[in-house]
Amino acid sequence: MHTQSKKILVALSGGVDSSVAAALLVRQGHYVSGAYMKQWSDTKEVSGVCTWKEDRRDAMRVAAKLGIDFLTLDFEKEYKEWVMGYMFDAYQAGRTPNPDVMCNKFIKFGAWLDKAHELGFDYLATGHYARLRRETQNNTKLKIQNNDQLPITNYQLLQAKDENKDQTYFLHQLSQEQLAHTMFPLGEYTKADVRKMAHEFDLPTANRPESMGICFVGEVPMKDFLQQKIHKTPGKIVMSSGEGVGEHEGLAFYTIGQRHLGVHSSKPIVHSDGRKPLYVVEKDFEKNELVVGYEDDPLLYKKQIGVQNMHWIGGSADASLCSALADKQIGASGHSRFFQLECEVRLRHRQPLQKVMVRYPKERSDEESLHVMVFDSPQRAVTPGQFAVMYKDGVCLGGGIIEYVYDTSCKQ
Repeated sequence: MHTQSKKILVALSGGVDSSVAAALLVRQGHYVSGAYMKQWSDTKEVSGVCTWKEDRRDAMRVAAKLGIDFLTLDFEKEYKEWVMGYMFDAYQAGRTPNPDVMCNKFIKFGAWLDKAHELGFDYLATGHYARLRRETQNNTKLKIQNNDQLPITNYQLLQAKDENKDQTYFLHQLSQEQLAHTMFPLGEYTKADVRKMAHEFDLPTANRPESMGICFVGEVPMKDFLQQKIHKTPGKIVMSSGEGVGEHEGLAFYTIGQRHLGVHSSKPIVHSDGRKPLYVVEKDFEKNELVVGYEDDPLLYKKQIGVQNMHWIGGSADASLCSALADKQIGASGHSRFFQLECEVRLRHRQPLQKVMVRYPKERSDEESLHVMVFDSPQRAVTPGQFAVMYKDGVCLGGGIIEYVYDTSCKQ
């Protein structure tokens, strides 16, 4: 979809994915440069190790192997403001944020992309597992109810070939402008393909293991990391039945569905069937109580949620849906003030897609309006602060932040 011989800046993280992405672009004949983006350098305070220097060294080795220019760019100030600030504020409020989503929106495809343009590059390429497709208004099948205006161009974000590695969940906040200048070279490959190609290219990162930590921070214990900024506010741990079973260190350090609580109980926690694990099912902020229950606790399952700050990748609901729906129309009954959309939603990375009915106002579908999602089946451990991301026929439509979880259903 992109013209050959363009100037491309590849974000080299020091991992195998971005390394192979760069190698593929070089092989295709593009003018490629690599850049390591320094964003967080004080992990030594938390984990006792500082990984960014090692990551940068590996990125440099890859660039040298491929014979491409290498840059080091510092975005630590932007990262602290837009990602870490957001993350700490959300946890302080008792929510569970997703810093990787915000990192992609504001840093990787925000500040990085702006810098790439400033340096004269046409595109920014990364090692994400995702695909892009460009639609035009020449497609006569595109029809949307009550909207005769179709975008001249519309970049669609598609799920990756490797469903297990698909990262569109983390990319759903990107705009048309960002996608127009982005490349995902790995979208048509599986992780096994990428490992194999890394060895074929003889890349120095071919055997490097994957990192599963916070975006650009590393594999540090989240609780320890948060306690560098958030004070402990101890309170009671209670069963959903009301029985006290222990003490927590602060609601900010726990998330819905969490199993390993790391607390000491005043007595052994047992069930009639024997010892069973407990899970966080609710956080009572008024009482500063952490509510726990067993796997089958009704409080752990919800069927309806409210989502705000909705972002549509196409720029609007209509533009995002036009290609995904083809000649189908968004459901709307009579004089209803709401559109209803049947699609699929993912509430966390790698979760199987869940069938859902999304309802939103006809007159406005901006980020402030409430989008109500009703699932076909109850969802386990729905977490305020996380993102609900919508899909239709393999196309990522966009998503928003889970603001409300309704107590209207339980596990079926």
